[in-house]
Amino acid sequence: MAEQSDRRVALVTGGARGIGRAIARDLARDHHVAITWTTTEPRDADAGIAPIRADLRAPGSAAAVIEAVLAQFGRLDVIVNNAGLVRPTPKESVETAAAADILAVNLLAPGALLAAALPHLKAGASIVSLSSVNAVLPPRDAAFYGASKAALNLWTRAMAKELGPRGIRVNAVAPGAINIPEAPRPEDLTARFVEDTALGRIGRPEDVASAVRFLAGAQAGFITGEVLTVSGGYRL
Repeated sequence: MAEQSDRRVALVTGGARGIGRAIARDLARDHHVAITWTTTEPRDADAGIAPIRADLRAPGSAAAVIEAVLAQFGRLDVIVNNAGLVRPTPKESVETAAAADILAVNLLAPGALLAAALPHLKAGASIVSLSSVNAVLPPRDAAFYGASKAALNLWTRAMAKELGPRGIRVNAVAPGAINIPEAPRPEDLTARFVEDTALGRIGRPEDVASAVRFLAGAQAGFITGEVLTVSGGYRL
């Protein structure tokens, strides 16, 4: 195992693109950072961020990821459960395999990562999961996605209660409409989101990264079991 340093170590799942990449780059300013990726290979510009290729749906993958982080950095202080899967699950043709994949990535993987990391987490460690406003605002033709995020919110509160005595905090961030540069929304859809958002703009990945940094750090030291909505006032 690598020799431990005083610098905190963060793991960001799904950190090669979009919101995950913004979170990883933000935390890398003062953390050692490891990211997982499955299909999008990390960019060369992200030097200093350790990539780990992993399909979090696969049995044993969570334990292998934690082992890789510990081998690289010798410790783990922050887990950001950013990896997520969105697939249509219309009521007329729900495919069991598609629904199972959604639950595996969005709900079961955070639990498996925590279980694997728990023996190595010390007081002051923090878990931050990426939920969604769709946990309370049901998305059309994607009910299993919304349900997975609602379940993630409950898991967040449950783990906060169970791990509080150990000094480990567990929170979540629920983004609204965020403009992902690699996958921009059509202009008409973006305009609809902007119209329904109090601040009059669509979100940026950096908006979510700032919230994750806050919840992961010492300034949020007395905050646990919370789901922080970062939506610009969407559908108030």
